[in-house]
Amino acid sequence: MHKVLLLALLVSPVALAQSVSVEPNSLMRLPSSASVLQLERLDVADYGTLLIPANLSQVSVDELHLGREARITIVPGSTGLQLQVRNAQLEHGSQITSRGAPGTHEKPAKAGRDLTLRINALTAEELLIDARGGAGAQGYAGLDGANGVDPGCTWGSAGRGHNGDNGGDGLPGGAGALVRVELPQSFPAEQIKVWVDGGAGGLAGTAGKPGRGGQSKGCLVYQADGGEKGRPGLEGQPGPAGPAGSVTIQRL
Repeated sequence: MHKVLLLALLVSPVALAQSVSVEPNSLMRLPSSASVLQLERLDVADYGTLLIPANLSQVSVDELHLGREARITIVPGSTGLQLQVRNAQLEHGSQITSRGAPGTHEKPAKAGRDLTLRINALTAEELLIDARGGAGAQGYAGLDGANGVDPGCTWGSAGRGHNGDNGGDGLPGGAGALVRVELPQSFPAEQIKVWVDGGAGGLAGTAGKPGRGGQSKGCLVYQADGGEKGRPGLEGQPGPAGPAGSVTIQRL
């Protein structure tokens, strides 16, 4: 019977812990072995950061304390996160971040991760949540044109420089998250600040430079003229911003 209970705990999707503490100016990542985590106390000291991995879908905390400029950073993921707190004390500048990741040329910008935050009792100057989408990648830079061939004294004329390539268009930004905040009726609305803007579009790709024409050459009998330079490419277009998310405030 004891072996069966031990096996059940090892494979359980719920992880239990008494307390998690993040030291000042340090970074800690919660374990990713379970999809649900229950904590008696979570303390992130001044300027500390706690990472919540993408596979965690629910975190429950009895007592939460975020120090000055402390962060809870939620890693982008395809499923939303439920963060449930019985009693929270948030110091000046502390923040919960659920931002999307910036894009690359190989991967699109990620959306802010959807978040449902429930706090039964809250002591704070402000509640700050940043759930904006990730920024899009810059467009490819256009290649510079090749230089023209220099003339010879007994044959040929100088070659014209090749044109520069056009820059690529910037890539789209990621979408802002869907955020639902459930707070006590007594917490002032003006002290709730949630950002769910779409991520900025990628910058335009730069234009390729024109190649220079073949260089003029002074020969024994005559002067060989230089070639014309090519045309510069065109700059790409900036990428579009991602769509904004939404915010729902529910009073308890």
